[in-house]
Amino acid sequence: MEDKNIVKKIKKSKSANWLKEFKDFAVKGNVVDLVVAVVIGAAFGKIVSSLVADIVMPLVGVLVGGVNFTGWKWILRPAVLAENGEVIKQAVTMNIGVFIQNVFDFLVISLAVFIMVKMIGRLKKRLIKEEKEKTEETPKPLTKDQELLTEIRDLLKKE
Repeated sequence: MEDKNIVKKIKKSKSANWLKEFKDFAVKGNVVDLVVAVVIGAAFGKIVSSLVADIVMPLVGVLVGGVNFTGWKWILRPAVLAENGEVIKQAVTMNIGVFIQNVFDFLVISLAVFIMVKMIGRLKKRLIKEEKEKTEETPKPLTKDQELLTEIRDLLKKE
């Protein structure tokens, strides 16, 4: 009977330890920050995809003669149709237009991330510069030794 109780206690302590370790891992700032970044990144990706699909690509289509890029495809093997028009075998296609749209998505996302990184870099530089200026504006008072050396230097300059 005691053996069963000991085994139960060991199992409970292992699971409690595992849960504690998982909690410590999940609550760390870096993991939480990563989760937030992934969620925001996914939402941002949807916004950029919509921007490209609904705004940029129609404008590009108008510029090149009203072409809808997402419909561009290479037909490698045409669909096989029955006499009544029902599709027996689907066509095999290379969807070039979808690829072009994804390339535009990538370029817009890359540009947005680049701009954000540049802005953050400039902000950091400005903050560092302001911090340096603050430390330079308030000079530390001279020690007795420094005052004495300054006086000696000034006297030597006069001679």
